[in-house]
Amino acid sequence: MTDLRIAAVGDIHLGEDVRGQYRKKLEGIEDRADVFMLAGDLTRHGTLEEGRVVADELRGLPIPCVAVLGNHDYHSDLQYEIASELRDAGVIVLDDNGVVIQCGDKKLGVVGGKGFGGGYAGKCASEFGEREIKNFVSHTRYIAEAWKVALKEIVADYRVVLSHYSPIKETLEGEPPEIYPFLGSYLLAEAVDTAGADLILHGHAHKGSEKGMTPGGIRVRNVALPVLGRAYCVYCLDCEDDLQPHPG
Repeated sequence: MTDLRIAAVGDIHLGEDVRGQYRKKLEGIEDRADVFMLAGDLTRHGTLEEGRVVADELRGLPIPCVAVLGNHDYHSDLQYEIASELRDAGVIVLDDNGVVIQCGDKKLGVVGGKGFGGGYAGKCASEFGEREIKNFVSHTRYIAEAWKVALKEIVADYRVVLSHYSPIKETLEGEPPEIYPFLGSYLLAEAVDTAGADLILHGHAHKGSEKGMTPGGIRVRNVALPVLGRAYCVYCLDCEDDLQPHPG
């Protein structure tokens, strides 16, 4: 193998009315990528019925499939049941932990989970004041610490972080600045910069921008489907530049 290729997308928001349609767009994905990653918001309202649709669309893919959940997938408080349906379909679902996948002659380490919000350096929430605010920020801090530990424990040729929420504000450009604190947190980037990774993939920001970089120089890609405008995009970890996106 020369190039390690990652197909990625987020925010596919599937429901019963589109059953079978997304799977058709994945035909031939094994010729374009070595692994498929989904950056959350797989469903619309987090119902078990929608989760089963997603599981059926992804079942039996010819390449490894890794996913995290997003805020929509948590909406009905059935996130564990949805994750179970996905795992039964052969999807690796990360929840602030990591996995190593053998891709040809190379090992790919993937760490991640939903992520969370709080904002970005200079204009962010802090663990001060009401208990509700403290809980909001401490939840993100807990997630960031879990990612950092998982990244340090991963032994692989490459390490990728898969998230729903964004670690940087650069890939949010196009969204109203007032909602940035609800789209991600600098704590996520800080953790990844500390532990090290080759690429961060996220979704959530439908009106955001595709490309950015952490303060530590790690590539970040917003793979929300409305941003990509296609079923998925392919990124190359061995190349200096990203591969051209598959038209999907």
